[in-house]
Amino acid sequence: MATIVMERIGRLFINLQQVRTVPQMLTEAAPSMPGTLRDTEVPGFFRERYIHAGYRPLHQGWRYYCLSLFQRHNETINVWTHLLGSFLVLVKFLQLAETVDFIDDAHAWPLLILLLSSLAYMACSTVAHLLAAKSEFYHYCFFFLDYVGVAQYQYGSAVAHFYYAVEPNYHQWVSPVFMPTATFLCCLSCLGCCYGKYRNYSLRVWVRKVGQVIPSAMAYAWDTSPVFHRLLRYLWTTSHSDDIAAPASGIVGDPAISFHGSQVAFFLSSAFFFTNPFPERLFPGHCDFLGQGHQLFHVFLVICTLCQIQASHLDYLGRRPLYTQLHGEGAATVYLVQYGATLVACVCIAVFIARKVKRLLNCRDKSK
Repeated sequence: MATIVMERIGRLFINLQQVRTVPQMLTEAAPSMPGTLRDTEVPGFFRERYIHAGYRPLHQGWRYYCLSLFQRHNETINVWTHLLGSFLVLVKFLQLAETVDFIDDAHAWPLLILLLSSLAYMACSTVAHLLAAKSEFYHYCFFFLDYVGVAQYQYGSAVAHFYYAVEPNYHQWVSPVFMPTATFLCCLSCLGCCYGKYRNYSLRVWVRKVGQVIPSAMAYAWDTSPVFHRLLRYLWTTSHSDDIAAPASGIVGDPAISFHGSQVAFFLSSAFFFTNPFPERLFPGHCDFLGQGHQLFHVFLVICTLCQIQASHLDYLGRRPLYTQLHGEGAATVYLVQYGATLVACVCIAVFIARKVKRLLNCRDKSK
């Protein structure tokens, strides 16, 4: 018995010795990285209002920016919020794939578009915040990619809301124009965001913000209008119907309503933090790593997306007789093709503006 105990203690000691070598192995695998810089040490283009430190140095190798995923800097939380968000959406996707036939059931394709577009915008945002510090040109390019992802999410939201959440009377009003308008606003939003970024030097901050926010706000209002109509109808029904008539209306007791209400509330909260540098405005220099408004914007938007996916899934399950009657068999195929077309259109917009940026930077460098 004593011999066995001593052998186990010896093995444990060897294992502990191996564990002690792990930090050295990690150091050799990832050599020391350059430290972060203060705002006065980076070009003005990269500076964020009220953020005084935590900026990564420019013109490093791609390996540095990839490994900065594990470094403390002023973009770390922005990267991780959407990286973890994309992981949560992927887990939800895999869970739904066990019960939803995304291949043979055409009526599941709007839900598929929403899931793919949600993954796309979070992945594009993650890449943009992780790699955009390499140079001014790549800063433009990666955030143009981010705007393409946001535009795709806008289209995915429009499809899911119009297909599953719409009420028959609202569908009758907007059916001929809803998806064409949503497609146009999706591309307009991408163009407004890319062009506003491109005119970074020549326009005031508030002018650029207006150019970026107004098209996106128009897209959100239109894409979510079926949900707004349904929520208003729910509130009207619950406040004006008696106990017998209310359940018969088909609205009261709808399990998706609470998730639709939540997604609207979380999106509006995220919009506040996107348009306002709060709370860092109150504590300049104290939110360089944690506590930035853009970080809160990311968190609220992830929660909004998860509520939206859950609401759309519940509508997919519970409103099948309604949406099959409203949309028929061929509509989902059209929307899937339009999704690919809007993706191509938004990529073309981003590439076109990126080329203008390249010419602008080349002319500026030659004039020095």
